[in-house]
Amino acid sequence: MPYKKIKLRNPSNAEKKAFLFLMQSLKIPINEAQKLIDKKRLFCNGNLVEKKNEILQGVAELIIYENAPKGVKIVYENEEFAVLEKPSGILSHPNGRNCAYSLCDEIWELWGREACVAHRLDKETSGLILVAKTKKSQVEFKAMFEKRAIQKEYLALTQGLTKKEFEVDLAMALTQNYDDVKTRMQISPQGKRALSFFERVKFYPDFNASLVLCKPFTGRQHQLRLHLFHSGYKILGEPLYGLKKEQVEQILDGKLSQEERVKLTGAKRLMLHSQRLHFYYKGKEFDIGSKEELWKEFCGDKI
Repeated sequence: MPYKKIKLRNPSNAEKKAFLFLMQSLKIPINEAQKLIDKKRLFCNGNLVEKKNEILQGVAELIIYENAPKGVKIVYENEEFAVLEKPSGILSHPNGRNCAYSLCDEIWELWGREACVAHRLDKETSGLILVAKTKKSQVEFKAMFEKRAIQKEYLALTQGLTKKEFEVDLAMALTQNYDDVKTRMQISPQGKRALSFFERVKFYPDFNASLVLCKPFTGRQHQLRLHLFHSGYKILGEPLYGLKKEQVEQILDGKLSQEERVKLTGAKRLMLHSQRLHFYYKGKEFDIGSKEELWKEFCGDKI
């Protein structure tokens, strides 16, 4: 996401604490001023301001981000929320000043800075993502996700012929091996409970691949990916599980060509898709399905 520094005006030219200066200059509450300082957005005389009580005197500058929308599919929209089709390879939220583009570029362009994603999808996971348009709906949907009041379903393409139906109830935690990839999860009795249900929808013998409906009943990081891998059904294109650290780093750093990645993992990207969101909101039922076809992206016209 492109960014630039803007100069902030101090009408009285008086020395002020950083948080107070932001509150008065931008007309924002104290919690938003603190966030800007915590996110390392404020500078004074070219130096980063790191403490909210730091006294500012001189030229104050603030980093602001500019939207760079490319276009996104809106599946459903009303006054409180919207559902978008997130493409694979796009971050749900910017991860720093070096992030050139994220889904927020689209969201903020369409509905302003108050709008935000109500949940996250991994960068390589495609499909439906819910956007809260207001602060109020953001709080409401966050609570609904925490209470598992929103049913999520995914489709995955996995290596080999899976069982027709199977359930995985295995706790998960971040890997404790500090020489491993930091974001990789592991099955661990000391971790948090993770429960998933899987059903094979179709088997493609020409590709030795199964299309699997995935239902997570808990919301752990990489839950479906790890549960499928642990069950012996690795998702095609998987960039983390079942690979050596060096191979993972090559993929994450973009050092493998598309052909090399297909040869290593079976697909050019993680073949996992957010397929359905089902919930009740303000007394109304919403059952929203994706129109994208994951299997056709992988199999093309050969099926």
